[in-house]
Amino acid sequence: MGLLLGHLKQVLRRLGRAPLFVAVILITVAIGVGANTVIFSVVEGVLLKPLPYKQPDRLIGVWYKAPAINIPKINMAPYLYFTDREQSTTLEDIGLYGFLSFHITGGAQPEQVQGLEVTEGTLPILGVRPALGRLFTARDDSPKMPQTVILMYGFWQRHFGGDASVVGQTLKLDGTLHEIIGILPPNFVFMDRSDVDVVVPGQIDRGDTTLGGFSANGLARLKPGVTLQQATADLTRLVPIATHSFPPPPGFGLKIFEEANFTPLLQPLKIDVIGDIGNVLWVLMGSLVIVLLVACANVANLLLVRIESRRQELAIRAALGADRRNMVTGLLLESLVLGCIGSAIGLGLAYGALQLIIAAAPTGLPRLHEIGIDIPVLLFTAGLAIFVSLVVGMIPVLKYSGIKATTGLREGGRGLSQSRERHRARKTLVVVQVALALVLLICSGLMIRTFRALARVSPGFTDPNTIASFDIFIPTSQVPDTNRIDVLRMQQAIVNQLAAVPGVSSVAISTSLPMIPNPALDPVYASDHTYKEGQLPPLSLEKFVSPGFFQTMGVPLVAGGT
Repeated sequence: MGLLLGHLKQVLRRLGRAPLFVAVILITVAIGVGANTVIFSVVEGVLLKPLPYKQPDRLIGVWYKAPAINIPKINMAPYLYFTDREQSTTLEDIGLYGFLSFHITGGAQPEQVQGLEVTEGTLPILGVRPALGRLFTARDDSPKMPQTVILMYGFWQRHFGGDASVVGQTLKLDGTLHEIIGILPPNFVFMDRSDVDVVVPGQIDRGDTTLGGFSANGLARLKPGVTLQQATADLTRLVPIATHSFPPPPGFGLKIFEEANFTPLLQPLKIDVIGDIGNVLWVLMGSLVIVLLVACANVANLLLVRIESRRQELAIRAALGADRRNMVTGLLLESLVLGCIGSAIGLGLAYGALQLIIAAAPTGLPRLHEIGIDIPVLLFTAGLAIFVSLVVGMIPVLKYSGIKATTGLREGGRGLSQSRERHRARKTLVVVQVALALVLLICSGLMIRTFRALARVSPGFTDPNTIASFDIFIPTSQVPDTNRIDVLRMQQAIVNQLAAVPGVSSVAISTSLPMIPNPALDPVYASDHTYKEGQLPPLSLEKFVSPGFFQTMGVPLVAGGT
């Protein structure tokens, strides 16, 4: 230990005499390590970290597919949910959920909030325990029962100041009073939707359930020891049972659903949360590893230059009896000090960069609230520090630690030119550095060209910068079932008022916007064609638009008129 401390003092003294050299190396290492720490923090928080639920490895997303009618993936249906929940032998429980919005009235100002609709088992499947009150029961989830609601912790804090007595009070959602029965814990986020404020029960009526209706999201918890393959086989067995347990919807025959060949498509719940962002993150991780290698080559080259100036010193030490171990210790300790200090600076830069990323909240990056500097990230940074230190330090060690006593002394004259051997390692590092940088440059150029090409793709309508969009929500409580025509009158009144705003040239209403996925998938029957029993006509995505929609969007018509 005393020898190590002695070497450390010498290293610090030598580095203190070359502040510019040290600053360049620390900046280079900090940039390489910091960039890799940032992307690893994102990868770890998004891809590697398990979902923040109880035993997340047993949670699955439940989807279906219908290969016979070319549907590769479709949502869950209530008739399958009831059958799977009652007769499955591989699932502990299964639940449905969906996102919607609510209009809150009764307070100082009306407010639009995001809501979550779930069946009674959905929250217990995730292992959620309420901070106050209780979760939904089978009675809460039964049709025609009194309406109840559970509040998210943030909404409870903002609107009720954290008052515990709010449990048992009522909240008016869409004109209907809901009893507040519970408050969810502060760290709970449902499926990465941090904008959810209230949770209500689905209250699906089993007696009115028919075949079809693939519009709900499903999740389930596997029983201990059950695999995805076993669960898939179990739910596949239940599809025919479900098909013959519920009536077809009006206008459809039973044979259509039999011929569709609906099959369960199960996957880990994490895939439902993160989507397909994994490939992008791994590509970024690989790119920044190349950046780190370029930085290592740069630092190793600088250390070789520094060692060149110390050849006489090393030769004198060897002549005075310094053994190879002492020489190796001194050189490795110098690179270790530089690598650790540079990595510490890089960790600080990474922390600042992560704060900027979280504040910017980029669209498409899931689990943003789980990204940060934690123990795995610190261990990763420590590993990078050791890796960088060894990589940049081993080349000088291998080249000069065994220098002979007379080598540096004989080469110390001004008239002697440096040999080709002394330049070989530095030239090799330069070639490696340039090659890696060229790879990065080519990849970056391809990505930039691809991005520019995508940005120039026509969206199908003209001058998108002049088009503004927003949502209009009319609570169903304001429009009785016997007078649905009032909805059209309200929409037309909104269109007329918007059209009167100065600067507005055209207004239209649509059920969905262009370039946004539309879940409405329905069969289209041709009036001049006869269909056989069980034959399903072509399926089509559809939307409803108001008069003047195509003129407002600037969508050209190829043929016909509006």
